[in-house]
Amino acid sequence: ILQRHGQPPLATLDRATGQPVRRYERSRPGELVHIDVKKLGRIPDGGGHKVLGRAAGRTNRNGTGYAYLHTALDDHSRLAYTENLTDETAATCAAFLRRATTWFAAQGVTVERVLTDNAWAYSKNTWRDTCRDLGISPRWTRPWRPQTNGKVERFHRTLLDEWAYQRPYTSEAERQAAFPGWLDWYNYHRPHTGISGHTPASRVTNLSDQHN
Repeated sequence: ILQRHGQPPLATLDRATGQPVRRYERSRPGELVHIDVKKLGRIPDGGGHKVLGRAAGRTNRNGTGYAYLHTALDDHSRLAYTENLTDETAATCAAFLRRATTWFAAQGVTVERVLTDNAWAYSKNTWRDTCRDLGISPRWTRPWRPQTNGKVERFHRTLLDEWAYQRPYTSEAERQAAFPGWLDWYNYHRPHTGISGHTPASRVTNLSDQHN
């Protein structure tokens, strides 16, 4: 109906303003890296509701806590680096940034800027000081406009669908053991619809050839 009246589809509109979303893509790897944390309930030993059924799964889940999936995703290539950590404190986020920067450097990508939301950990001096030490320019999403960090949020949805909730796991250890293989497949072998069916690695010079 919207298209019939010359209006854009709802999927292309900003929910907060009703205005068309202005999509962008940086021109080179490392120019902008999106960073975000996804909080994920841990699976108790013996399995959660997908293994035991909903009622038993709720009982078995008590006290298992959460995994904090920290992700750094390159805007141009969609190449992703993710760690499963125990919290999202300022110190943890800063240490993750150092390791992520080292990982990207090993892929031939120099991180120039990082974009985060306005969470407490990213507004502290610890984060700013770490960015300065690494020669990185920190950026933050505009208040009430988390869509500007949508690429990493979309990655987290893909991660949930294709790894975390893809099949029943009988323990958190089993699920975590499956993650490195999935992330390697995502980076080096999985066609990405956001970049015309190419793989993230194919957008980084000489990187995809190393994983054929």
